[in-house]
Amino acid sequence: MNRPTTKELFNKIRDARQAVASERIEIVEAEAVAGDAIELEYDLETELKAILEDFLDSISPQDYAGPRPPQKSYKDKIQGLDIFAFVLDSTYFKMTAYIKFAIAHETFWLVSLHKNRLNKEKP
Repeated sequence: MNRPTTKELFNKIRDARQAVASERIEIVEAEAVAGDAIELEYDLETELKAILEDFLDSISPQDYAGPRPPQKSYKDKIQGLDIFAFVLDSTYFKMTAYIKFAIAHETFWLVSLHKNRLNKEKP
């Protein structure tokens, strides 16, 4: 089977939306995400939830940019969880952006959110 399937991605996006709406948001590496927030010129403490809601309302399974099967996390907080990466044209930042996250126990785990640095264009 070629994971993640469209159905699996749809469900992960849905679960991510629910977690963010319920403010169950955790950051895996705060320093890295803070550095990217500075580059994107947003306030991590006051704008993150709105940005995540905007992204999650905009992405679809077709925007998936991660490996197949999904990469497993090696970070302590989310070790062994599948990581889901998406590339999309962000209306919030007016540029192509990259977001990578995991979902566990109804919690959204933000791994990264930054300008698209992939060598390839959006799929």
